[in-house]
Amino acid sequence: MKDNHVLEMRNIHKSFPGVKALQGVDFTLCEGEIHALMGENGAGKSTLIKVLTGVYEKDEGQIFLKGIDKAVAIRSPQDAQRLGISTVYQEITLCPNLSVAENMYIGRTEGMLQNWKKMNTDADKILQSLDIPAKAAQQLSSCSIAVQQMVAIARAVDMDCKVLILDEPTSSLDDNEVQKLFKLMRELRERGVGIIFVTHFLDQVYEVCDKITVLRDGKLVGEYEIKELPRVQLVSKMLGKELDDMSDIRSEQAVYDKEDAGESAFEFEGLESTEGIKPFDFYIKKGEVNGFTGLLGSGRSECVRAIFGADRVIGGTAKKNGKTIKINKPIDAMKNGIAYLPEDRKIDGIIGDLSVRENIILALQVMKGFFKPFSKAEAYQFADEYIKLLGIKTASADTPIKSLSGGNQQKVILARWLLTHPEYLILDEPTRGIDVGTKIDIQKLVLKLASEGMSITFISSETDEMLRTCSRLVVMRDRKVVGELTGEDLTQNKIMGTIAGGDME
Repeated sequence: MKDNHVLEMRNIHKSFPGVKALQGVDFTLCEGEIHALMGENGAGKSTLIKVLTGVYEKDEGQIFLKGIDKAVAIRSPQDAQRLGISTVYQEITLCPNLSVAENMYIGRTEGMLQNWKKMNTDADKILQSLDIPAKAAQQLSSCSIAVQQMVAIARAVDMDCKVLILDEPTSSLDDNEVQKLFKLMRELRERGVGIIFVTHFLDQVYEVCDKITVLRDGKLVGEYEIKELPRVQLVSKMLGKELDDMSDIRSEQAVYDKEDAGESAFEFEGLESTEGIKPFDFYIKKGEVNGFTGLLGSGRSECVRAIFGADRVIGGTAKKNGKTIKINKPIDAMKNGIAYLPEDRKIDGIIGDLSVRENIILALQVMKGFFKPFSKAEAYQFADEYIKLLGIKTASADTPIKSLSGGNQQKVILARWLLTHPEYLILDEPTRGIDVGTKIDIQKLVLKLASEGMSITFISSETDEMLRTCSRLVVMRDRKVVGELTGEDLTQNKIMGTIAGGDME
């Protein structure tokens, strides 16, 4: 190891059944460095962190730490902690009903909890030295989320950590709280702590980090000095699209023209939810396919969840055909002709133990009311119609949906919403994790539905897919709308340049 290296991970491999999560990944962290670990969903970031913290045992490779002559074995989080590796997660893992000091010392200092005076005095010294606005004796629940994050960091630092992992620490913080956290991170950097910063926020990376390591599909793309990697190059490395090797693969379809397309079917102005997205305006025309695009965590899913009322809306107005409507919860959206296929079909979509038939009729039954059930004949008629229409491969309508392939589960959820005959269909990652043939089927269906007059919002992590299906794209970065692209601007280059903030160097 070099003298200034505090951590070296060499040739790390980790596989799960059917998936090579990490393939020969190297990662190096220096003393007094804030190092961003970046990549899209499935890139391997979480797996690498879990190997480092002993949650997963690596299949192959070596881990070296400063001051230890040979490779270390990390088989549990306790091993990692003893070696000076601490993690602060996005979700606070402290005890809100205990005091700040108790949270800092619980479970690690024998006798400390019996000596309250010493514990509080020591905790106050640490809090003051790190400029954390909290008192040792106050209950943790009385602190803001940002201060609770800082207390978790103070606990890690007082345990003499050499490596501090911050896993999405800013996702629940407002701008002022983020700045306080950054101040603390810089203070720790001055003290020589090596910090691994896992985040999706590009602006924050360029504000506080010294280096960036990019992973993609379980492989190392590269390690870069922050000043040597323009934002648009970072975006291209994360997405796997090189700027000088891009072709416009848009299908032959009419380019959306805002001037000629008539009135908006749905309009949303100043929409804001509890999930931290900045107020945004959005509209969609009859028969239009548009989409939200941006890196994972940019806010694209939160925008459509706000439109559907799946997250609590705290501001803004909605209109349908020019008339104001209220959407406070999903049933309001459904009654106004809006349908939503969620990003995570396993958690928010399918009900695994119910049959294909029961899953298909669910949304329409909710709209009708559970005290007015469909007859058995009606339910089978609906199910058979859409199984045939979408080509759902199932032994029968009574087969439990959990026994179907991912692609066929997705078609069942799509059938559920098409059965409600929506005017506006929102599809969030409808083709993720399904086979190529089913992807093409869904893309063709989207364009067919639009040609029949349905308004559709389509979200996908695959930019190529967005360009094939959408005639207008709303670009998101750091939970705010940063641009809108139509016509000749619908290219890979333009999308990545807008995501990156126009930095095309």
